[in-house]
Amino acid sequence: MPAFMTNFELIIVLGPTATGKTRFAAELAAEINAEIISADSRQIYKRMNLGTGKDYQDYIIRGTKIPVYLTDIHEPGSKYNVFEYQQDFLTAYRKIKGNNKNCILCGGTGLYIEAVVQGYKLIAVPVNKVLRKELAHKSLAELEKILAGYRKLHNKTDTDTVKRAIRAIEIEEYYQSNPHVETDYPRLKPVYIGLECDREIRRQRITFRLKKRLEEGMIEEVRSLLNEGIPAQDLIYYGLEYKYITLFLTGELDYDTMFTKLNTAIHQYAKRQMTWFRKMERQGIEIHWINSELTMDQKINKAKIILAGNVQSI
Repeated sequence: MPAFMTNFELIIVLGPTATGKTRFAAELAAEINAEIISADSRQIYKRMNLGTGKDYQDYIIRGTKIPVYLTDIHEPGSKYNVFEYQQDFLTAYRKIKGNNKNCILCGGTGLYIEAVVQGYKLIAVPVNKVLRKELAHKSLAELEKILAGYRKLHNKTDTDTVKRAIRAIEIEEYYQSNPHVETDYPRLKPVYIGLECDREIRRQRITFRLKKRLEEGMIEEVRSLLNEGIPAQDLIYYGLEYKYITLFLTGELDYDTMFTKLNTAIHQYAKRQMTWFRKMERQGIEIHWINSELTMDQKINKAKIILAGNVQSI
């Protein structure tokens, strides 16, 4: 059977957490001669595996490992932003195309997906110490209210801590003061394939997966990072699993409270992800949704139908 290249420049697999995006993207990649770029804001960090759901085994399809880019590229404790992701994505994208492969962008960080597809005007924004001092004593709710007054580049998906919200405001302030900044980031022709499921099924999956990852050693993973000397506040900055498990390990939460708060936070995160994707649809982006409860063969067949009119044999 000949290999083929889709006429779409980029295939995007998105959806809320716990819908099986990684395995689906890998199976699709095996079918259509593709390699994968991760669109996850935390999987870029090394040794943060269970908490970010890297699921390395999902990339192995019938004994062959599907190449995946932009995971494990930075040390924990470092700060990574959308500007850096744009540049790293472009490098990976050009390498994949140079390999004469289709490119799949897979993940749930809507901001990263929009940044590379829409070519957001992003630059390396410098630190504004005066502004940070002014904002230092504001609550997260107050900071989010300030952000709401800017154009919609950032939202709660990436501002779930005070530090992230302050950085987002810092970036927006810089843009307002430097409106002349231009970039030549390429515009890509994408197709969007989304995985979704019934809300209650998603909730059950999230809770089941959380329990499983805790049993597999997620607490030990966070403890190991702390023992490396990574400050607790840096891990809290990453949010969700790393935030609440760090609070547990530092004695600020007991286990049951940690589990309850973390479980609730992940459910809320999934809801925010869907809110972002619905916003994309309201803006005119067509997302082809596939029920994640279907068998893998059914999902792959539906995806191939979506691509069918835009594929050429080589």
